Amino acid sequence: MPDIRPYAPESAITTSRKVQIVIYPGFKCMEAVGPVNVFTAANRYLAAASHPARYDVELIAPTPGPVQSESFLTLTAERALADATPEDTVMIAGALDIEEALRGNPQIVDWCRRHATQARRFASLCTGTFFLAEAGLLDGRRATTHWSVAARLQQAYPDVRVEADAIFLREDNLYTSAGVTAAIDLALAFVEQDFGRDLALSVARDMVIYLKRPGGQSQFSAVLTGQAQVRSGIADIRTWIHANLERKLQTGDLAQRAGMSERNFVRQFTRDVGQNPSDYVMNARCERATTLLLETGLPVKTIAHRVGFSSDDQMRKVFNRKFSLTPREYRERFSTAA
Repeated sequence: MPDIRPYAPESAITTSRKVQIVIYPGFKCMEAVGPVNVFTAANRYLAAASHPARYDVELIAPTPGPVQSESFLTLTAERALADATPEDTVMIAGALDIEEALRGNPQIVDWCRRHATQARRFASLCTGTFFLAEAGLLDGRRATTHWSVAARLQQAYPDVRVEADAIFLREDNLYTSAGVTAAIDLALAFVEQDFGRDLALSVARDMVIYLKRPGGQSQFSAVLTGQAQVRSGIADIRTWIHANLERKLQTGDLAQRAGMSERNFVRQFTRDVGQNPSDYVMNARCERATTLLLETGLPVKTIAHRVGFSSDDQMRKVFNRKFSLTPREYRERFSTAA
């Protein structure tokens, strides 16, 4: 275990922090186990540094005792939901069949409605966002969820401003997160809020995962999204795009390289990849640019040239539109100090 230097948290924390994770029959196991592992690892580092604070993690459920997850694993809830009052941080797990979970657990919705304002941080994980939306807590607010149900969330709750491309979002004391492992990102962000970036980074290293940057980052990787399609011609073009981002990459030139008419190429690319070629190229440029901003000290103008933007001014405009941040602001906000 690496040495841990003294922390400089946003506010000095000397007492334990209560984290209550809400589970119910059919919950996604990873969304409870992931955060538990993060807070448990944080406690080990805190103890090693002789820090007085700890995370006190508690599983709660409508009915206490063994609770079957969506897998064959069962976790034990220590307390009934009706007997629990938020003390600091609440995290509500999602479910594969979230509509069934809503029908079967109306008490969770009511509990959210009555207690959300009492917690310092009240968070939903993945499809757990539906509980907050059903309680009316997200009306007029931004929220995210698993990408596969984002459209359903928006349709069911039109007053919610659904942003499907976020890892997690914060609105006052309410947090919503994307699919499954985003629960780990959110838990790491909570550790960083409480005890600083050094502890969060140490926990991430201990778990052999990346320290995900807080909020505002695309949930979708253009590379991974492209891998989902199966037509070899489009796959080859996608690979070539990522290897040649410094070029102009006009749609007509890509169609010619694929041996198709431009109209047919656009139709097939959009069908297979889920976005048109122009949007895909722009997202790929942004993805590469964010990597270079966070992992190198290259000037913004150099990065803009390397990823194919016509100028750093064009990259700034695209970043403002996509992230509501300039490239420099993005670097300052999300860079992780080793």
